[in-house]
Amino acid sequence: MTTTRRLAAILAADVAGYSRLMGIDEEGTLARLKKLRAELIDPVIAAHHGRVFKTTGDGLLAEFSSVVAAVRCAVAWQAAMAHQAETRLQFRIGIHVGDVIVEGDDIFGDGVNVAARLEGLAEPGGICVSARVHEDAAGRIEAEFADGGEQRLKNIERPLRVYRLQTPKAGAEPAAKAEPNLRHIGFLGVTRRPWCDELRRGLAAYGHLEGQTVRIHYRWS
Repeated sequence: MTTTRRLAAILAADVAGYSRLMGIDEEGTLARLKKLRAELIDPVIAAHHGRVFKTTGDGLLAEFSSVVAAVRCAVAWQAAMAHQAETRLQFRIGIHVGDVIVEGDDIFGDGVNVAARLEGLAEPGGICVSARVHEDAAGRIEAEFADGGEQRLKNIERPLRVYRLQTPKAGAEPAAKAEPNLRHIGFLGVTRRPWCDELRRGLAAYGHLEGQTVRIHYRWS
């Protein structure tokens, strides 16, 4: 079997509290997980050009050639799951980028091990990434990173700085887009046409507006 090395972004994911859920409803939990894999998880990984190279009972490992693609996939995954609360399944996701060993369809090495440890640090419904991933992805995705400080990971020799992505909560509505420096000006009475002079004088009454967005409501009188 041919062995090669390459740089890859590795995404590790599993179901939070899987053993407890299986104890409550084994058949239902398995059915829901299979449905999510087929209808949501596998399609979102494929859409971001990822490849699942290993599965476990409740999780998976996927490879991406792009760090940004891996993070965008995780964000899309968790955002979709936020609207699937009735399944009672929540995933934890960890992402790391590093040198990996490729043997056939399988991948090994520290890149995989670190991603798996980061997944263990993530909250249910959350995403935890390494500093290397943060460096490559920050500013390139529509998500905020929170510095989690240096962490000691099991069987990883040196401490690793980790970051947590802010992800939507189940049932959360999208935040309204802010309009910076928005200034509302009430109705201006315009008494004649052309009305530019009237409007100009009305604006002057509100002082210096340079650099601000102005919303004007006007009416004819």
